[in-house]
Amino acid sequence: QVQLVESGGGLVQAGGSLRLSCAASGRTFSSYAMGWFRQAPGKEREFVAAINWSGGVTYYVDSVKGRFTISRDNAKNTVYLQMNSLKPEDTAVYYCAADLTLSSALQIGAHAYDYWGQGTQVTVSS
Repeated sequence: QVQLVESGGGLVQAGGSLRLSCAASGRTFSSYAMGWFRQAPGKEREFVAAINWSGGVTYYVDSVKGRFTISRDNAKNTVYLQMNSLKPEDTAVYYCAADLTLSSALQIGAHAYDYWGQGTQVTVSS
């Protein structure tokens, strides 16, 4: 079992920044990959970024490349999503997720993730 708790969401103006955190507990944090997803009203859940167990490999959806950075601190059992140059279209509920499958490939499909947090709202005003 893995428990995930997101924090750091809020309301920000376009061009601003936010840092989301996701604290994990349960299984050894450094043994699994993590991902961030988002879901806007009326839309499907969308992959945002993923990071492997060590933090040495990351992957992003094209729409956030150069603006968002995923990172992790295995000593703190926490994964982060630094979001810069935010746009109104980034408005969504953001979820972190854990992929416990022993694989070298980062996953972009939501079905590949085993545990999810409750989500944190990010609203970007124009």
